[in-house]
Amino acid sequence: MNATTAMVTSHFQLTRNPFGLLVLTTAAGEVFEGVVPVRAFPIQSPEDGIALVHTDGHEVAWVERLDKLPEPAQGLIREELATREFMPEILHIDSVTSFSTPCTWQVQTDRGDTRFVLRGDEDIRRVGPTILLVTDSHGIQFLIRDRSNLTKESQRILDRFL
Repeated sequence: MNATTAMVTSHFQLTRNPFGLLVLTTAAGEVFEGVVPVRAFPIQSPEDGIALVHTDGHEVAWVERLDKLPEPAQGLIREELATREFMPEILHIDSVTSFSTPCTWQVQTDRGDTRFVLRGDEDIRRVGPTILLVTDSHGIQFLIRDRSNLTKESQRILDRFL
């Protein structure tokens, strides 16, 4: 185990092995290689409730609040989550080819500029009071975390589809 990537809490130790897998060691000395973090509420509460799950599918540790873990624990778990999760967040809607569907959207996301095809109005779903999920024609989901944070121009475009 690499001491530079070790994380210790009162319940377990987390390291990354030479193959890049997360290794969890419990306070009792049990070792679980290849654990995977899984968010309980990935959209509405991404920092709350993260299970560390073994390859057999059983939960071996629970993290109540990710931001309460000391570094480098947060970094190890966040790195692993980033490799597993792909849900770009829409920051700005630049343009749409039409206000009827299907149409092509040009957007700015937290992962760069992109274009996608929206098949129908039903592909924009409300998840919470301010949260929207937009699913493109390939099934990729884009997140709008808070509509009110979009520019007025982006909000006007979005209103035409809601």
